Amino acid sequence: MKTNQELGRLLSSIEGQKYSDYKRMKGMYDFGKYQLAIDHVQVDPFAPPSKMRIIMNRNTAGIPAEWLDSKTKIIAVSDFLTRAFWKAIQPFNKTAKGTGSSGLILIDRCGQEILERTSVLIKADSLEVRFEIGLPAAGRRILGKAAARIFEQTLPQVVEQALLYHNLDQKAMKNQVVLMLDQAYIREELTRKQLVAFVADGSVLPRESGVSDKPLTGAIPFTSPKSLEIQLTLPSGKTITGMGIPEGITLIVGGGYHGKSTLLRALELGVYNHISGDGREMVITRQDAVKIRAEDGRNVEKVNISAFINNLPGNKNTHQFSTENASGSTSQAANVMEALETGTSLLLIDEDTSATNFMIRDGRMQKLISPDKEPITPFSHKVKPLYERLGVSTILIVGGSGDYFDVADHIIMMDEYRLKDVTAAAKTIASTAGYQRESVSTSQFGDISSRIPLQTSFSRTGKENRIKSKGRHTILYGREMIDISGLEQLIDDSQTNCIAVMIDFFKKEIVNDKWTISQAADRIYAHIARFGLDAISPYTGHPGNLALPRKQEFCAALHRYRGLKIKD
Repeated sequence: MKTNQELGRLLSSIEGQKYSDYKRMKGMYDFGKYQLAIDHVQVDPFAPPSKMRIIMNRNTAGIPAEWLDSKTKIIAVSDFLTRAFWKAIQPFNKTAKGTGSSGLILIDRCGQEILERTSVLIKADSLEVRFEIGLPAAGRRILGKAAARIFEQTLPQVVEQALLYHNLDQKAMKNQVVLMLDQAYIREELTRKQLVAFVADGSVLPRESGVSDKPLTGAIPFTSPKSLEIQLTLPSGKTITGMGIPEGITLIVGGGYHGKSTLLRALELGVYNHISGDGREMVITRQDAVKIRAEDGRNVEKVNISAFINNLPGNKNTHQFSTENASGSTSQAANVMEALETGTSLLLIDEDTSATNFMIRDGRMQKLISPDKEPITPFSHKVKPLYERLGVSTILIVGGSGDYFDVADHIIMMDEYRLKDVTAAAKTIASTAGYQRESVSTSQFGDISSRIPLQTSFSRTGKENRIKSKGRHTILYGREMIDISGLEQLIDDSQTNCIAVMIDFFKKEIVNDKWTISQAADRIYAHIARFGLDAISPYTGHPGNLALPRKQEFCAALHRYRGLKIKD
């Protein structure tokens, strides 16, 4: 291992030389309190920045062992350190000058959610931070002295400020760990108390704007209807009250702009833990919950949608339904069935993003078109057996149809962001003459297929076999675009990076013509749990921009790959 002085001399010696001479930096350097690993050096000032790691002994960092003795605590502390590092580099980035990304120090940026990431890894005896630096240049000539200042002055200051416990906001770190332990406890309580979600009183659900995920200042705090109010005593010693949504079928109704979709959005993202001050820290949803919507034009490969759709013109097989251009109703049916394949226990649906003919068929239409002439069995006829036979609950936003009043277990009305339990009133209306629907008996839900992907789905070579992400909503497999914009619970670009890496790992190490998509996904997650998130990456030493997605989003991305082939 070389010394930091040797790095400084090297950078001074290549001042003014061609940019490719920066390659001589690659290697390990001892900075006393930490080691610096320069893993990859950019070839051009306009290329992606150079990849580096800081490796520090845990004793040097000084973070108390009591905050690092469980997986939950480690994720909380890693997230805290990533945010601290990002904050510490901002003053230096504002003064960066030069060609391309010259002088910029970059690390994976965290949002309102706390995710398992590869930006900071805490191991048994070490702490590792993965970041990038744009090596300084004037044109395409090296600014070696400017680079030396980054490594000799700037980086040590950042390390002191962001990684050493005695310089950190210790109270804030402790609070984040305690908060995550409380959140984990509530999530466990959901199952024990037969609930699918919890929203604490005082939560702030509206967001600042359509492009900001921060809480709206002056928003009306959430208050639970008394009929659904529960009290929880948390590991931290706090006692909180809020709305516990029971298993079963829950409707959220109300006029437009009264907060229905805002509540559902909070529940969608309640599958993640949120940072203090977000307003949704205590909005906790079953971790396997899936938001369902229509996705016109998506690819569907041999999905059994016969529970909802049968007797299509031309005798098209709906037990193994395939299309390259799904309609609203067939795409939503496929989305439900694929979610069930992955083992979800809760569906979240907003009528505004649903196919109307998939969701309902009113009494007048039932009388005009007999059931044997209509290939679609609407979700309103299947939602009850979905719960009673399969144990899968549904939370549904409705504003324009009362078709679900008959089958709902709980009906909550939102009135200017305030909730009222209107179950009794809605049931009375549903049973009143003139409002009664024709009863369609559906006691069985239908079969759920277990699809096995074929290895030939991934038999590409050369550049066509490369997989990479492009923003949050696109994965490129060779020149083919996998559109995942319909996955509304995917909340971070680094999750999409991770899905791309996971698909690459899947096609190289997992797919074998024997395991179903769900089984294969379980094996990838077991591998990550055992060896770490970075173990799936081919880039040894520096996959610093990965954030773990849920199994539901990983499988959903595979489902949308147009080259996917399913075993007959």
